[in-house]
Amino acid sequence: MQEVLLAMLAGLIVGFVFAWIKLPIPAPPALPGIMGIFGIYFGYQIFQWVSRSFFG
Repeated sequence: MQEVLLAMLAGLIVGFVFAWIKLPIPAPPALPGIMGIFGIYFGYQIFQWVSRSFFG
């Protein structure tokens, strides 16, 4: 849970700084960005499962 809170805090700080210095937000549109994050996470998990199950 601490990792989740630290990640949220880091995101809030980065978002605040980008807004303060008037830069565009450093993230893709909301839903595609969220789906990309899930894809990366699940791809990593699937690789871990495949490598443990089939290669040792």
